[in-house]
Amino acid sequence: MADTGIFRLPIVPRDLQWWSSQDWARGVDLAVLSGLEQFTVRTKNTSYEITILSPPTGEVLVRGGRFFPEHTRAHLAGSSMGGSFLKVRAIHPGFLMEFLKDGQRIVTTRVREIVTVTPRSV
Repeated sequence: MADTGIFRLPIVPRDLQWWSSQDWARGVDLAVLSGLEQFTVRTKNTSYEITILSPPTGEVLVRGGRFFPEHTRAHLAGSSMGGSFLKVRAIHPGFLMEFLKDGQRIVTTRVREIVTVTPRSV
């Protein structure tokens, strides 16, 4: 991740070649996290507050949008182009986030920005 804690991608993915040529360092890969990290993810339509509970399983606490009006436990399946390709347990600008909650697949609009939330010092 970049030192600024903000990740942006102005273009929209178009095809598999685009997908495979991306610099995946501009997103958030849960596999490298230890848990309890917090992010604000802004999509085209909504701002989501996400706390990573279990990186290996993708379990998160999420709030935002009509499906998550309150803090809700869900699983972050990953990021996709809206089709059959899924970057598992990851969030990337320009892609759609996919969550699983109570057996339902919830797909967001495209991620525009990911901001790392830095805990306040007490």
